[in-house]
Amino acid sequence: MGSIFTRSALAAAFVAAGAAAQQAVAPAVAPPGAEKTGKTSLLEAGAKVLQDNTPAAQFDIYLVSFHPMKEHPEQQFEAHHYCHQRNQDFAQCVLFDGNTKAANLHGVEYIISEKLFAALPEDERKYWHPHNGEILSGQLVAPGIPEAADKALMKDKMNSYGKTWHLWNTGHQGHPNDALPLGEPMLAWSFNRDGEALPGLVAARDERMKMSTEKKRGSRADLKALARPQSGVDDLKGRFGRPTTEIPGVTNK
Repeated sequence: MGSIFTRSALAAAFVAAGAAAQQAVAPAVAPPGAEKTGKTSLLEAGAKVLQDNTPAAQFDIYLVSFHPMKEHPEQQFEAHHYCHQRNQDFAQCVLFDGNTKAANLHGVEYIISEKLFAALPEDERKYWHPHNGEILSGQLVAPGIPEAADKALMKDKMNSYGKTWHLWNTGHQGHPNDALPLGEPMLAWSFNRDGEALPGLVAARDERMKMSTEKKRGSRADLKALARPQSGVDDLKGRFGRPTTEIPGVTNK
């Protein structure tokens, strides 16, 4: 991951693009509870004035992709990532089920470079999913930034890995949601073959956010030359119950 994956670079890209073109995606579930009292709202307003939100303010790189759960691949979530690049090789992200003020935080992800992954103990690597399939398929997107900035960002993320835990089933295609975060955290994985995503999952995202995964895929075709074999590409192979095909450039290590 290179210097394009930084706050200042993306801020400049947004200015160049004018008003951000991202579309609002509302959450599918709201947690139960009473409306905020006037006292709570007043305390929030005071906190905004008096307290520092420096850590949270750093999570300003916006990405959207999909996660199948490693133990239950048919449970597939659309995840809106807000990330902070801590250094050249490590980023941390909070995951939401939408991009509005009402969005629910439903997971976390850490992103590391190929270099850091290579230094992990062998028994730790089973928790880290590969990213080349997400990038070369066009499924991982950075809404609202110019095509050139999106391409450069994805180039810098080639061969990286993510460790993702989903904490709340806030709704996924064909399955009911939970009103609250229930049960154990679920380890998420990545799609590494065409056909692994549930029918209609990607198309629904594209329609809501007015984008084209296929166009993204075409514009990134030259990134295949940068792809190296990655660990974990075959971890979910054959577990989706439907035909799948290889994504050119995505190979198992």
